[in-house]
Amino acid sequence: MSLMHVYCRARALALAGVASMLGAAALAGPALATPQPVSTPYTFTTLDNQADPTFNQLLGINQSGTIAGYFGSGAAGHPNKGYLLPPPFGQNSYAAENFPGSTQTQVTGLNDRGVTVGFWSPDNNDNNMNANLGFYEVNGHTPHTVMFPTDDNATPPVDQLLGVNDGNVAVGFYTDGEGNNHGFTYSIGRHHHRYREVPVSGATSVTAAGINNRGDIAGFDTNAQGDTVSFLLGRWGRQTTIAYPGAASTQALGVNDSDEVVGVYTNSDMSMHGFTWTPQRGFTTVDDPRGVGTTTINGVNDQGELVGFYTDLAGNTDGMLAMPQGSHARH
Repeated sequence: MSLMHVYCRARALALAGVASMLGAAALAGPALATPQPVSTPYTFTTLDNQADPTFNQLLGINQSGTIAGYFGSGAAGHPNKGYLLPPPFGQNSYAAENFPGSTQTQVTGLNDRGVTVGFWSPDNNDNNMNANLGFYEVNGHTPHTVMFPTDDNATPPVDQLLGVNDGNVAVGFYTDGEGNNHGFTYSIGRHHHRYREVPVSGATSVTAAGINNRGDIAGFDTNAQGDTVSFLLGRWGRQTTIAYPGAASTQALGVNDSDEVVGVYTNSDMSMHGFTWTPQRGFTTVDDPRGVGTTTINGVNDQGELVGFYTDLAGNTDGMLAMPQGSHARH
């Protein structure tokens, strides 16, 4: 398995809230989100670490504007290398974060309490069949590997942490021996009941990608019909299906405290478009003007600032920051 996110590319709550929601609460029937897409403007900035300007992905952003991401395509000889990027986003601002002893690392999410999450690999193989192991790091201290306890892992194993909230609850997934994903939460600092599966009604494969401070989890799944659709799973079990109208697939990759969900939808022509979705206004398509048809939105904070990536005319993958027009630029 390539260290590149196995889901198309591919985040905070009281600890007790997540435990309650994933433990005893019964799932309500899924509510279908069907509002029509609209468009609102953003100001776009390309942010590439010049250690490899040909491949950068920005995957998470916290309230202070610090961004999690990585450079390097993951192809043999071009390993993923993780970083954090705080404002003012200059080249000197990039701070490397790589799991000790790893060959590759992606930093996929962060919270406002100094916790980062992601995954790492000891491999950078020619065939892209690399082990993936989740990790978390607290305030720059020694990071810890996270592997969901199961006897049915893929070969090589695939475990990824993709988001974390201010209650230090992380979300991610593992892949089983049949190739299906299983979303789970991991409670950092707990000694018991650290892992809980994320229950999505009617799904055969589940990826949990983001969690907010209310305990709401966003991600995507494969349903019984074989379609890839997204979900927002509320703290008390209410499940909302999120499917962009007319799209071939919809993947939710992040969520903020207002239940603004972000991600990517793919059309039948294989064009990829970033989106935001809220219960109040429905969908907004967000395409970087330098990469229309190749944009993915991966993270959002409570100010509505978005991070992701796009492919440019030269074929490079570029990191992207999108600021709602009228918001204050970060310096």
